[in-house]
Amino acid sequence: MRTYSLAIHGGAGTIRKAEMTPDLEQAYQIGLETALLAGHTILEKQGTALDAVEAAVRVLEDNPLFNAGRGSVYATNGRHEMEASIMCGQQLDAGAVAMIQRVRHPISLARTVLKASPHVLLVGAGAETFAREHGLRFEAANWFDDPKRWAQLQEARQAQRVQLDHAARKMGTVGAVALDLHGNLAAATSTGGMTNKMSGRIGDSPLIGSGTYANNATCAVSCTGIGEFMIRGVSAYDVSCLMAYRGLDLAAACHEVIQVKQTDLGGEGGLIAVDAKGEVALVFNSEGMYRAWIQQGYSPEVWIYA
Repeated sequence: MRTYSLAIHGGAGTIRKAEMTPDLEQAYQIGLETALLAGHTILEKQGTALDAVEAAVRVLEDNPLFNAGRGSVYATNGRHEMEASIMCGQQLDAGAVAMIQRVRHPISLARTVLKASPHVLLVGAGAETFAREHGLRFEAANWFDDPKRWAQLQEARQAQRVQLDHAARKMGTVGAVALDLHGNLAAATSTGGMTNKMSGRIGDSPLIGSGTYANNATCAVSCTGIGEFMIRGVSAYDVSCLMAYRGLDLAAACHEVIQVKQTDLGGEGGLIAVDAKGEVALVFNSEGMYRAWIQQGYSPEVWIYA
């Protein structure tokens, strides 16, 4: 009997519990639950995994608590340079965008690249032109502004560092993975990157195989954390490879990638994954990861800390 599963994340990192107020923790939980419901409703009605992960990520992109879409952090030039990718496990189709500004839903632009272009990755002005040609929604630049994000940029500039700020208003990539009732897998990831990053820096989120991967034969994966380490580890694809070539199950493959390989590299972060049987893994080597998941016949689960 076929089943469905959905998992989402709102970023992993050193999420300091001492700085998390009850009201803010509740806001994060509501944000995750709302995104989970958006994807779950699609899966429950026999919709596709690809539609479900896009819908879940769109909700997170609209929530300024999360570092994607409206909640994106600032690059060193004071602008938002957003990234996203999406992949279908059935045909291994993928679409991705990077260095885009003012596009309300970067994940939907990535989905449009997948279905309406001969390419996988579009960046910058070319990606924005493509978005306009296909009717994607743009917002005024100040729609993405956030005074706390701006203050964090000033702090990072003064300290001369690039940072993933995991204080009370944590910054983190968002993502979703799903298995639908048709037996197909999909993954999606979206981010604003790192506070005070060099203009032009691209992380793992739009790179198929590093931050996002889906293959019906193995699993769907969305990564979060310090992108440079995920790129070096080709982490999303590595989970699939460990399952395909070494015969590891999903939990063991995810543990190997995050708790062993990423830890050895010095990388901090995590990933969410679902396999072709509907098993879910949510693994991180940091203090916490905003995450939620649901499987057919079970109640939703929402967690922040270990």
